Amino acid sequence: MAKTNPISANPSLLLLIAANLLPVGGVLLWGWSVFEIVALYWFENVIIGAFNVLKMLMAAGEPAGHGGGTPGGSEEMPGYLRKPAQRATGHGIKLFLIPFFTFHYGLFCFVHGMFVFVLLGGSEGGMDMKRSPSDGIGDMISEISLRGGKWFVLAVIISHLFSFFANFIGKGEFRRTSAPALMQAPYGRIVVLHIAILFGAFVIAFLGSPVFLLLLLIAGKIILDAKLHLKSHGKPAETKGNLA
Repeated sequence: MAKTNPISANPSLLLLIAANLLPVGGVLLWGWSVFEIVALYWFENVIIGAFNVLKMLMAAGEPAGHGGGTPGGSEEMPGYLRKPAQRATGHGIKLFLIPFFTFHYGLFCFVHGMFVFVLLGGSEGGMDMKRSPSDGIGDMISEISLRGGKWFVLAVIISHLFSFFANFIGKGEFRRTSAPALMQAPYGRIVVLHIAILFGAFVIAFLGSPVFLLLLLIAGKIILDAKLHLKSHGKPAETKGNLA
Protein backbone atom coordinates (compact mmCIF):
# COMPACT_ATOMS: atom_id res chain seq x y z
CA MET A 1 0.00 0.00 0.00
CA ALA A 2 1.35 3.44 -0.97
CA LYS A 3 2.14 5.79 1.88
CA THR A 4 -0.01 8.90 2.18
CA ASN A 5 1.80 12.18 1.72
CA PRO A 6 1.35 14.03 5.07
CA ILE A 7 1.23 17.37 3.24
CA SER A 8 -1.21 16.62 0.41
CA ALA A 9 -3.50 14.76 2.85
CA ASN A 10 -3.57 17.70 5.27
CA PRO A 11 -5.69 20.63 4.00
CA SER A 12 -5.01 22.78 7.07
CA LEU A 13 -1.27 22.42 6.43
CA LEU A 14 -1.72 23.30 2.74
CA LEU A 15 -3.65 26.43 3.74
CA LEU A 16 -0.95 27.37 6.25
CA ILE A 17 1.75 27.01 3.57
CA ALA A 18 -0.32 29.08 1.10
CA ALA A 19 -0.68 31.88 3.67
CA ASN A 20 3.06 31.80 4.34
CA LEU A 21 3.79 32.17 0.61
CA LEU A 22 2.14 35.61 0.50
CA PRO A 23 5.28 37.41 1.79
CA VAL A 24 6.98 36.25 -1.43
CA GLY A 25 4.59 38.58 -3.26
CA GLY A 26 5.34 41.28 -0.70
CA VAL A 27 9.06 41.04 -1.45
CA LEU A 28 8.66 40.91 -5.24
CA LEU A 29 5.71 43.31 -5.70
CA TRP A 30 5.80 45.70 -2.75
CA GLY A 31 9.50 45.67 -2.01
CA TRP A 32 9.20 44.44 1.56
CA SER A 33 12.38 44.45 3.58
CA VAL A 34 13.40 42.04 6.33
CA PHE A 35 11.86 44.37 8.91
CA GLU A 36 8.40 44.19 7.36
CA ILE A 37 8.55 40.41 7.01
CA VAL A 38 9.61 39.83 10.62
CA ALA A 39 7.04 42.38 11.83
CA LEU A 40 4.29 40.40 10.08
CA TYR A 41 5.57 37.20 11.65
CA TRP A 42 5.35 38.98 14.99
CA PHE A 43 1.72 39.92 14.26
CA GLU A 44 1.02 36.27 13.47
CA ASN A 45 1.99 35.48 17.08
CA VAL A 46 -0.76 37.85 18.26
CA ILE A 47 -3.28 35.98 16.10
CA ILE A 48 -2.09 32.63 17.48
CA GLY A 49 -2.51 33.94 21.02
CA ALA A 50 -6.11 35.01 20.29
CA PHE A 51 -6.96 31.57 18.90
CA ASN A 52 -5.27 29.96 21.89
CA VAL A 53 -7.63 31.80 24.24
CA LEU A 54 -10.55 30.40 22.23
CA LYS A 55 -9.07 26.90 22.46
CA MET A 56 -8.59 27.24 26.22
CA LEU A 57 -12.28 28.11 26.52
CA MET A 58 -13.25 25.02 24.50
CA ALA A 59 -10.75 22.53 25.96
CA ALA A 60 -12.46 19.62 27.70
CA GLY A 61 -9.51 17.37 28.52
CA GLU A 62 -8.34 16.58 32.02
CA PRO A 63 -5.28 18.49 33.30
CA ALA A 64 -2.20 16.34 33.92
CA GLY A 65 -2.46 14.55 37.25
CA HIS A 66 -6.28 14.76 37.36
CA GLY A 67 -7.11 11.77 35.16
CA GLY A 68 -10.46 10.47 36.24
CA GLY A 69 -10.05 11.62 39.82
CA THR A 70 -12.11 14.08 41.80
CA PRO A 71 -11.05 17.56 42.89
CA GLY A 72 -10.13 16.25 46.30
CA GLY A 73 -8.33 13.21 44.95
CA SER A 74 -10.99 10.80 46.24
CA GLU A 75 -12.17 7.93 44.04
CA GLU A 76 -15.12 7.19 46.35
CA MET A 77 -17.40 9.94 44.98
CA PRO A 78 -20.42 8.48 43.12
CA GLY A 79 -20.18 8.58 39.33
CA TYR A 80 -23.21 10.88 38.98
CA LEU A 81 -21.36 13.50 41.08
CA ARG A 82 -17.84 12.96 39.75
CA LYS A 83 -18.36 14.41 36.27
CA PRO A 84 -20.08 17.63 37.45
CA ALA A 85 -17.33 18.07 40.04
CA GLN A 86 -14.65 17.63 37.38
CA ARG A 87 -16.40 20.14 35.10
CA ALA A 88 -16.65 22.66 37.94
CA THR A 89 -12.95 22.23 38.67
CA GLY A 90 -12.12 22.66 34.97
CA HIS A 91 -14.14 25.88 34.73
CA GLY A 92 -12.49 27.19 37.89
CA ILE A 93 -9.04 26.52 36.41
CA LYS A 94 -10.01 28.34 33.20
CA LEU A 95 -11.29 31.38 35.14
CA PHE A 96 -7.76 31.80 36.48
CA LEU A 97 -5.63 30.61 33.54
CA ILE A 98 -7.31 32.49 30.67
CA PRO A 99 -6.90 36.02 32.15
CA PHE A 100 -3.38 35.07 33.29
CA PHE A 101 -2.46 33.81 29.82
CA THR A 102 -3.99 36.88 28.14
CA PHE A 103 -1.95 39.25 30.31
CA HIS A 104 1.29 37.25 30.26
CA TYR A 105 1.22 36.39 26.54
CA GLY A 106 0.12 39.94 25.66
CA LEU A 107 3.04 41.37 27.62
CA PHE A 108 5.37 38.83 26.02
CA CYS A 109 4.23 39.84 22.51
CA PHE A 110 4.49 43.55 23.35
CA VAL A 111 8.09 43.20 24.50
CA HIS A 112 8.84 41.01 21.48
CA GLY A 113 7.32 43.71 19.21
CA MET A 114 9.46 46.44 20.78
CA PHE A 115 12.48 44.21 20.31
CA VAL A 116 11.71 43.83 16.58
CA PHE A 117 11.03 47.56 16.16
CA VAL A 118 14.16 48.76 17.95
CA LEU A 119 16.60 46.28 16.41
CA LEU A 120 15.24 46.11 12.85
CA GLY A 121 13.07 49.21 12.44
CA GLY A 122 15.99 51.62 12.30
CA SER A 123 16.73 50.65 8.73
CA GLU A 124 13.26 51.67 7.57
CA GLY A 125 13.16 55.21 6.26
CA GLY A 126 9.42 55.52 6.91
CA MET A 127 9.76 54.73 10.62
CA ASP A 128 10.35 57.53 13.11
CA MET A 129 12.90 56.07 15.51
CA LYS A 130 12.64 59.18 17.74
CA ARG A 131 9.26 57.99 18.93
CA SER A 132 8.93 55.52 21.77
CA PRO A 133 8.97 51.81 20.84
CA SER A 134 5.36 51.45 22.05
CA ASP A 135 4.21 54.20 19.65
CA GLY A 136 6.47 52.74 16.99
CA ILE A 137 4.64 49.41 17.11
CA GLY A 138 1.42 51.20 16.13
CA ASP A 139 3.23 52.97 13.29
CA MET A 140 4.75 49.67 12.22
CA ILE A 141 1.36 47.98 11.95
CA SER A 142 -0.21 50.89 10.02
CA GLU A 143 2.69 51.19 7.60
CA ILE A 144 2.87 47.49 6.79
CA SER A 145 -0.92 47.26 6.40
CA LEU A 146 -0.83 49.97 3.75
CA ARG A 147 1.88 48.08 1.86
CA GLY A 148 -0.09 44.88 1.45
CA GLY A 149 0.53 43.30 4.85
CA LYS A 150 -3.20 43.18 5.59
CA TRP A 151 -3.57 40.38 3.02
CA PHE A 152 -1.03 38.24 4.85
CA VAL A 153 -2.80 38.90 8.14
CA LEU A 154 -6.16 37.98 6.60
CA ALA A 155 -4.72 34.79 5.08
CA VAL A 156 -3.20 33.78 8.45
CA ILE A 157 -6.53 34.34 10.22
CA ILE A 158 -8.33 32.19 7.62
CA SER A 159 -5.65 29.49 7.95
CA HIS A 160 -5.90 29.29 11.74
CA LEU A 161 -9.69 29.53 11.64
CA PHE A 162 -9.84 26.54 9.26
CA SER A 163 -7.40 24.59 11.44
CA PHE A 164 -9.47 25.41 14.53
CA PHE A 165 -12.65 23.92 13.05
CA ALA A 166 -11.00 21.10 11.08
CA ASN A 167 -8.52 19.89 13.72
CA PHE A 168 -9.41 21.24 17.15
CA ILE A 169 -13.19 20.79 16.79
CA GLY A 170 -13.62 18.40 13.85
CA LYS A 171 -11.00 15.86 14.94
CA GLY A 172 -11.90 16.14 18.61
CA GLU A 173 -8.59 17.65 19.77
CA PHE A 174 -10.51 19.76 22.29
CA ARG A 175 -11.40 16.54 24.13
CA ARG A 176 -7.76 15.47 24.43
CA THR A 177 -6.17 18.70 25.61
CA SER A 178 -6.59 20.90 28.66
CA ALA A 179 -6.35 24.60 29.42
CA PRO A 180 -3.05 24.21 31.36
CA ALA A 181 -1.44 22.39 28.41
CA LEU A 182 -2.66 25.02 25.93
CA MET A 183 -1.42 27.86 28.10
CA GLN A 184 2.17 26.75 27.48
CA ALA A 185 1.84 25.77 23.80
CA PRO A 186 2.47 29.12 21.98
CA TYR A 187 5.69 29.86 23.85
CA GLY A 188 7.45 26.81 22.45
CA ARG A 189 6.59 27.95 18.94
CA ILE A 190 7.94 31.46 19.50
CA VAL A 191 11.20 30.23 21.00
CA VAL A 192 11.90 27.68 18.27
CA LEU A 193 10.70 29.71 15.31
CA HIS A 194 11.58 33.28 16.17
CA ILE A 195 15.10 32.73 17.42
CA ALA A 196 15.84 31.25 13.99
CA ILE A 197 13.96 34.04 12.20
CA LEU A 198 15.59 36.86 14.15
CA PHE A 199 19.06 35.39 13.72
CA GLY A 200 18.54 35.20 9.96
CA ALA A 201 16.95 38.66 9.92
CA PHE A 202 19.97 40.32 11.54
CA VAL A 203 22.27 38.75 8.97
CA ILE A 204 20.02 39.81 6.10
CA ALA A 205 19.62 43.36 7.44
CA PHE A 206 23.40 43.64 7.75
CA LEU A 207 23.75 42.60 4.10
CA GLY A 208 21.16 45.12 2.91
CA SER A 209 18.09 42.86 2.54
CA PRO A 210 18.95 41.15 -0.79
CA VAL A 211 15.89 39.54 -2.38
CA PHE A 212 17.45 36.07 -2.53
CA LEU A 213 18.10 35.98 1.21
CA LEU A 214 14.63 37.36 1.99
CA LEU A 215 13.08 34.53 -0.02
CA LEU A 216 15.36 32.08 1.78
CA LEU A 217 14.14 33.42 5.13
CA ILE A 218 10.52 32.94 4.04
CA ALA A 219 11.26 29.38 2.86
CA GLY A 220 12.94 28.54 6.17
CA LYS A 221 9.95 29.86 8.09
CA ILE A 222 7.55 27.78 6.00
CA ILE A 223 9.56 24.60 6.64
CA LEU A 224 9.71 25.21 10.41
CA ASP A 225 6.03 26.15 10.53
CA ALA A 226 5.07 22.99 8.65
CA LYS A 227 7.08 20.79 11.02
CA LEU A 228 5.54 22.44 14.08
CA HIS A 229 2.06 22.09 12.58
CA LEU A 230 2.53 18.37 11.91
CA LYS A 231 3.92 17.84 15.41
CA SER A 232 1.05 19.78 16.97
CA HIS A 233 -1.64 17.86 15.10
CA GLY A 234 -0.07 14.41 15.32
CA LYS A 235 -1.61 11.20 16.48
CA PRO A 236 -4.38 11.49 19.09
CA ALA A 237 -2.21 10.01 21.84
CA GLU A 238 0.42 12.67 21.16
CA THR A 239 -1.91 15.66 21.17
CA LYS A 240 -1.39 17.70 24.32
CA GLY A 241 -1.36 21.32 23.20
CA ASN A 242 -2.10 22.71 19.76
CA LEU A 243 -0.48 25.77 18.23
CA ALA A 244 -2.24 26.37 14.95
